[in-house]
Amino acid sequence: MARDPAFVLRYLAEVEELAEDVLAARQQIVDLDVKRNRNREALRALHKDTEPDEKATVCFGNMFIELPKAKTREMLRQDQEELDEEINNLRKELRVKVNRLYEAQGKPELKGFNLNPMSAEEMKLINRILEG
Repeated sequence: MARDPAFVLRYLAEVEELAEDVLAARQQIVDLDVKRNRNREALRALHKDTEPDEKATVCFGNMFIELPKAKTREMLRQDQEELDEEINNLRKELRVKVNRLYEAQGKPELKGFNLNPMSAEEMKLINRILEG
């Protein structure tokens, strides 16, 4: 059974494009996670600081700005929330992209890949049931 070379090339280009999308999404998650860890370190350093009334020097791009520590903490917390949300959205999109890639390659869908963690409330209910 001879395959049309144009069909094979289109197929390979589609698979390569899907694979690049998956790799790009994974790299974006890693980059955002690095930023989230830096924010976490900064929040921890501000929390340990014994003089809360002073100002903190913050780097924005290539500029350093002095801001009140309370304002700096709030900005970092807000940034953390946005990063968490963006990372979670990218992880959801990554699941879809990986499934599309597997489908294009003719592989079966990954089992257990679409699972979501239980919320704290769900865990409390499960623990109550298990305790009797």
